[in-house]
Amino acid sequence: QVQLVESGGGLVQAGGSLRLSCAASGSISTINAMGWYRQAPGKQRELVAGITGGDITNYADSVKGRFTISTDNAKNTVYLQMNSLKPEDTAVYYCNVDLIRSGIKYPLRYWGQGTQVTVSS
Repeated sequence: QVQLVESGGGLVQAGGSLRLSCAASGSISTINAMGWYRQAPGKQRELVAGITGGDITNYADSVKGRFTISTDNAKNTVYLQMNSLKPEDTAVYYCNVDLIRSGIKYPLRYWGQGTQVTVSS
């Protein structure tokens, strides 16, 4: 089994910062990519940022220059540093990991439980 545990959400004023963490544990052989998605009320879930095993990153246009995704490969952990937060960043943030489990040859995707980020104006 694989588990993803997220932390770091909360309430912050506009212009503030938060750092999200997501740690993957379990029978993991290889992590191919990690990323963060978010879903605001009444909206579809959208990709915020992603990072591959080769440290190639991509960001939604709305967060470029404000958010930074990074990983600690030794800890199977992905981070999302969020600066200059805006009220429109308010959403539930989910981490997503594309990985290969020990003893299984094909990749699987796992989701975190979600963490609420609320930005007040």
